[in-house]
Amino acid sequence: MILLSYFVALVDRANISFAATTMNADLGFSETIYGIGASAFFLGYSLLEVPSNLLLAKFGARIWLARIMLTWGLISILTAFVHTPWQFYAMRFALGVAEAGFYPGVIFYLSSWFPGEHRAWAVSRFYIALPLSYIVMGSIAAPLLAMHGWLGLHGWQWLLVVEGLPSVLLAMVLLTALPDRPASARWLDDAERRWLEGVLTREAEAAGPASHNVLRALANRFVLMLGLANALLYLAVNAVAFSAPKLLAHGTGFDVAGVGRIVSAGGVTMAAALLSVSLLAGRTVPRSLLAYAGLMFAAAAGLAVLWLGGTAASTICGYIVFLAAGQTAGMLPLAIVSRLVPAADRAAGLAMTNTIAQAGAFFGPLLWGVLADWTGSYALGVALLIPVAASSGLMGLVVRRASLKLTPG
Repeated sequence: MILLSYFVALVDRANISFAATTMNADLGFSETIYGIGASAFFLGYSLLEVPSNLLLAKFGARIWLARIMLTWGLISILTAFVHTPWQFYAMRFALGVAEAGFYPGVIFYLSSWFPGEHRAWAVSRFYIALPLSYIVMGSIAAPLLAMHGWLGLHGWQWLLVVEGLPSVLLAMVLLTALPDRPASARWLDDAERRWLEGVLTREAEAAGPASHNVLRALANRFVLMLGLANALLYLAVNAVAFSAPKLLAHGTGFDVAGVGRIVSAGGVTMAAALLSVSLLAGRTVPRSLLAYAGLMFAAAAGLAVLWLGGTAASTICGYIVFLAAGQTAGMLPLAIVSRLVPAADRAAGLAMTNTIAQAGAFFGPLLWGVLADWTGSYALGVALLIPVAASSGLMGLVVRRASLKLTPG
């Protein structure tokens, strides 16, 4: 259920990238206008991140995740009927407000089910929704855009409406079927419940002194450092992701269907990378951080190929390497924070880590759009993202060195 929920969230968040291939021309939006709208999502998302996660901890995952899904589904559908830039900005901002707290909320939820050594594995099993969303979006975007003219709607409007409906329906499923804690899981017997609750309790006690002081959680050095590393990651990834269809079309000369196949291939590669990293690097914090750094250096290399190549083949290869490495790295920071922050501070710490990261997510599409309008191409934007991705990898190594003093080995 968590995997399906995250899948439809990602589709509703990023389907605007395919819609933009025709929406921008239909509505007269420049790259800058589109970049502002894409970034507005992350502004709303970051402002409500911490409050949303604290409310999830208070009301329980079942009620709060269902609320999040219902509101973001309705807003995604309403985005299909915008006509002006300010309407577009408002809908994207509202979508961010609606979805705020979902991802760190899920990490917090999983931390109440899975012991630390299994947590990266568990995160990877729902994070696999990310590559699945690329595969599905790449496959269905062209047919949905081809519905242009049905009932007087543009193809991009049909894309937003059809892809927003599953969120509304799945919210009802979560509300009735998602258990908040192992104690309410029907598939566990009494002995299994006692064992799991006991393991999680002992782990929380071993994590060190806990405090419900929110400011203490927000000032945790691992929260701040991993938030900054993730901000640099998101700056690079979101700048490319929200313009990927147009970037790939420009670099390869392919139509929407051909670009969709490239995006789907990137999703398959990303899925393989996610599963591999979760198996090989998720059991200890230092290994997870080493994997994070290596993935971000690979992402920088992919951007270099994308920038220097100048051919259809280099565009495809550079994009797929960058996408698979960068998005796979994105699953690690919050899983690591969940193991380094005391249990009682975890909800606020996870939310704050993700809030810091949203600064990069906000500025990425915005600056990308401004540079594209200014230069008439995406080349400068790609070049500037290479050191950004590499810096995120270096920050991962810095955090690893600090974590060794706390969790040797």
